[in-house]
Amino acid sequence: MILKRGRVPATPHTEFYALKGVLSLEEIHGTFGFSGPYSRKMHLRAYPTDQAAPPRPGDFNLTPRPAKETTLQPYHLRTSALPFGGDALRARKPLLFGPTMTVSISKPERSMEEGVFFRNGARHELYFVQEGSGTLASEYGELPFRPGLYLVVPKGTTYRVDLASARAVFLIIDSLYPIHFPPHYLNSQGQAALMAPVVETEIEAPVLRAPRDEAGRFAVDTAHGGGRVTRLSLGHHPFDLAGWEGSLYPFAFDIKNHHGIAREIHTAPPLHQTFQSGQAPHNGFAICSFVPQMEGWHPKEVPAPYAHQNVDCDEVMFFSNASYTARKGVIGPGSMTFHPGSLPHSPQGAAALRSLAERGKLNTRRAVMLDTFFESLSLTETAFKCRDKGYALSWHAPAQDAGGTLHGT
Repeated sequence: MILKRGRVPATPHTEFYALKGVLSLEEIHGTFGFSGPYSRKMHLRAYPTDQAAPPRPGDFNLTPRPAKETTLQPYHLRTSALPFGGDALRARKPLLFGPTMTVSISKPERSMEEGVFFRNGARHELYFVQEGSGTLASEYGELPFRPGLYLVVPKGTTYRVDLASARAVFLIIDSLYPIHFPPHYLNSQGQAALMAPVVETEIEAPVLRAPRDEAGRFAVDTAHGGGRVTRLSLGHHPFDLAGWEGSLYPFAFDIKNHHGIAREIHTAPPLHQTFQSGQAPHNGFAICSFVPQMEGWHPKEVPAPYAHQNVDCDEVMFFSNASYTARKGVIGPGSMTFHPGSLPHSPQGAAALRSLAERGKLNTRRAVMLDTFFESLSLTETAFKCRDKGYALSWHAPAQDAGGTLHGT
């Protein structure tokens, strides 16, 4: 969706004066070289290359530290056990990673330091807000956030996270490839197709504030090269735009605005897809939103999902609440499961039998699923420490006979 905010010249690369007598300076924030989605930004008086001090190493990094354990098994990660502390960046803990993506949890309890900003120069980012409220502010404007909101931040965006609440919890997924709505949801004009579960009018765009015409030293911690961070020092405030226009900018989308598609029988995950990265299903990943919807109403429907082995996908599920049919009694709010594509997985124990009572009823689930395509993920040291040690055996449950009677084993 192409947007325009503030003041920009009608014709690109032409004279423009946002301040009287001062030539505004143009910047293109683009992808895929000069061929992909981009935005055109008009700076008041200085280029974003205006560094006031030599670059130096940052005081933190985002490089995943692999776990020593390499046993093939399913994992349940209890992220609620991870501590709160620091700002949204320094609280960021990678849990799973692959060559083109990282899955992290951040549990900050304060805003970023005044005059400090962040730019991921290597990856596009997707935040899911599990807890807390505040503002993601960038050169493009302000995006207020609240629980249940997705925040999509393009690679190269300069931003900061300010909390209005005492603390927050974010699921963060970063990607080498851009993150966007699935192309099959869009018509030839880029509108959401009428049968799509998402509607572009429910996208929340940043609100551009008055430009900050301020000189000084402003730190921009920039991620690059696999998670290393370098601190750049700009000689002017990075939120100095008179205006911008284009299709590359941060935006928000509320998970409740994913309008689930119900069927008479079980709805497979592709019908729950909200976003994708790269050329899914050929590379990258898909993001699915499991929101409240009617269970299947076929007279013999089994609402719990079937066992499945998606040999080309690793599956990661983040449970915003504990109301997920297949995992009831095993997971809690903030639980994350990781099922490698090399293994089949299924509902636990008697979940299928219990689910018969939910046939045709509205469920209350809320969960985010990531499916990778042709990319295997690995655990980090942090993930291994917060694992549920008994999860791999949680399927070893009482057997049932043909009449549905449970028998202890």
